[in-house]
This record gives sequence, C-alpha cells and structure tokens, in this order.
Amino acid sequence: MTITLFAVAEVQAFLICLARVLSLVTALPLFGSQQVPARVRLGLGVLLALLVFPVVGETLPRQELSALALAVLIGREVILGFMVGFVGRLIFTAVEMGGAVVGYQMGFAAANVFDPQNQSQISLISRFQSTLALLIFMALDAHYLFFEAMVRSFRILPPGDLNLGGEAVPFLLRLAGDMFTLGVQLSAPILAVLLMSGFILGILARIFPQLNVFLLSFPINIGVAFLVIGLTLSMVAALLGREFGALEGRFEQLFLFLR
Repeated sequence: MTITLFAVAEVQAFLICLARVLSLVTALPLFGSQQVPARVRLGLGVLLALLVFPVVGETLPRQELSALALAVLIGREVILGFMVGFVGRLIFTAVEMGGAVVGYQMGFAAANVFDPQNQSQISLISRFQSTLALLIFMALDAHYLFFEAMVRSFRILPPGDLNLGGEAVPFLLRLAGDMFTLGVQLSAPILAVLLMSGFILGILARIFPQLNVFLLSFPINIGVAFLVIGLTLSMVAALLGREFGALEGRFEQLFLFLR
C-alpha cells in the first residue's frame, strides 16, 4: 500500500494561510473574546483556513522555505491579521470609553463589572453599551466584512509583500483619534443633560439652603441618564451602523498602505 504524503511546500503554504486567518479570528470583536474557548477559536480558524486555502492558493508561495524564512513570514502574517482586527476593535473601545464617562457622571464610578472579553473591570454602563454594540454588530452582519477582507487581503497583499514602513501605522493612529471623537458623540447627549441637571440642582441649593442636594443628585442623575439613554438608542444605533459600514473602506485603505 502506498501512502501519498503532502509536499513540504504545500504544508508551508497552508501554515502561512492559517497564520493570517487565525490571527484575524483571534482579534475579532466577538470570536476573539475570552468567553469563547481557545479550542473553539482554534477550530474556527482552521476551518476557515481550509475553506480559504483553495481560493487564495495561487497567491501563496509554493517553493520550499527554510525554517527561519517560514517563521518570519508567519510572524508578518500574524501582524497583518491583528492589524485588521484592531480596526474593528477600535469601535468597541470608543463605545466603552463613552460609557465609562457617562457612568462616572451618573454616579456609577464604583459600579464596575468584570469584562470577560478584555479580562478587566469596566463600568456598568460601558458593559451595557458594549453589549448593545455587539448586538448591532451581529444584526448588521458586520462580521462578514472581516471574512471578506480576509480573502481580499490575499489578493491585495500576497504573503511576503507586507510593508510596515509606509502609511499604515499613521493611518491606524488617525483611526484611534477618530474613535475618541466617536466616544464623545455617543456620550454627548447624556453628558449635556447631566450638566443641565447639575446646573438646576445648584440653583435649587442656592434657593433652598436646607435642601440636601448631594443626596438628591444621585437618584435624579441616574433616572435622567437612563431616560436619555433610552431616548437616544436609535441615534447610537445609527452612529454604530455608520461606523460598521465604513469598515470595508478602512480595510481597503489599510491594505493599500501596507503594500
């Protein structure tokens, strides 16, 4: 009986493809969460790599590489996958930042919960808005944009053509700055109402000195903030929908800057 083994070059090409796909899956906002077991992430990455490999096989190197060259190439692919995932994670970071500011102003500075995705303590409002953003992310099928970008990246950036010395890093820094703006936009209506509430309570404290404004401010701020959060959910959904819709163009720009 004759057993046909895979060629070494073929196995190396699959490992290169797997490195880019698996790093992207690990960096995804949903599938890269610590709530998802490592075996599930690994299995999903291998399954996607098996599906993608026949499609992008012509872009992968087919000659046998040395161990050092293969390690360097796999390292560059991992960096590319994490950079693509970073573009998507920036939106969720902006949502969490806006929620943290709102929670602090509401009086929830000490009301923290454990975030299994980032393995850290975050504000209660941040957790709520992050979960809302994740639901919108899935409802809009934005995760498919990452899978499409994964396949498209092999055609625009074949393995070995990654250029980290271009405009890619400044582009990511500009995106990070834009996410601060997004965080302010998400929290601005609530902060404006809370500022007005504090102004009114300050006037009442001057008019009625015997009024305990400090204790009165907690239930008022919490109630008003939750009311405004409920009224602005459609605005938040529209802003997040715009940002998720812009991911495809951002991926294209990132790939072009990395050429």
